[in-house]
Amino acid sequence: MTQARTYATDSGIIRYWVDATAESSTWLVFLPGLTADHRLFNKQMEYFSGRANCLVWDPPAHGESRPYPLDFTMDDLASMVSGILDAEGVEHPVLVGQSMGGYVSQAFIDLYPRRAIGFVSIDSAPLKRKYYPTWEVKFLRHTKGMYASIPWSILKPWGAKGTSETDYGRNLMRAFMDSYTKREYVDLAAYGYRILADAVEADRAYNIDCPALLLCGKKDHAGDVRAFNRKWAAGEKLPLVWVPNAGHNSNTDAPNFVNSHIERFANSL
Repeated sequence: MTQARTYATDSGIIRYWVDATAESSTWLVFLPGLTADHRLFNKQMEYFSGRANCLVWDPPAHGESRPYPLDFTMDDLASMVSGILDAEGVEHPVLVGQSMGGYVSQAFIDLYPRRAIGFVSIDSAPLKRKYYPTWEVKFLRHTKGMYASIPWSILKPWGAKGTSETDYGRNLMRAFMDSYTKREYVDLAAYGYRILADAVEADRAYNIDCPALLLCGKKDHAGDVRAFNRKWAAGEKLPLVWVPNAGHNSNTDAPNFVNSHIERFANSL
């Protein structure tokens, strides 16, 4: 049974959900992507209930973790995750991060060595500076005007169609976007890209010190995510699995496929 919890920071309240009904000692910690919320992992929380202990959050300024000022860094997000895990007594989680959640996972692993026992990246990309051309890092800092120039009536269906290949995934993304005003959405998206650029330009090691698995939708059209995954897998010698008939939110487009790979990976640890 999933229980709602809260975690207080100096800037606001973070809301997260826990299902600790499994006899297994495995903890799966689901970290959704930018502008998404905990509902992104509904299919995973449902499948793993009773199979593994699960935790999913609404990051600050997302979903039910609002209001919350845009005053945090990537490292702050990782620190908040650590604080929540401490509060729940979770010592060695398997981090499952989709898109921005994958970046938060890498920052967590960098800040808290040997704490995570596994990392599953879903449609994310590396944080290591060497993988990014300078122009791309600069572009990440200048997305606000692009988003602001698109009418909200166009941006919502464009965002939904651009992230998913299925009706379920697109309707879910539309529900996320409907929960924001246009200004909230634009500010949050632009801020997220900015702190991503900051994290990349910090030029830290971001070495993954635990087993990892890269999952990426075959039809992921979000930026250069597919190219990044190819380079990431080759450069760091990480296993890469292409998710068939799936877009950027591949865990919503192909939940059975993704769940089976997460389960197999977690059981191998």
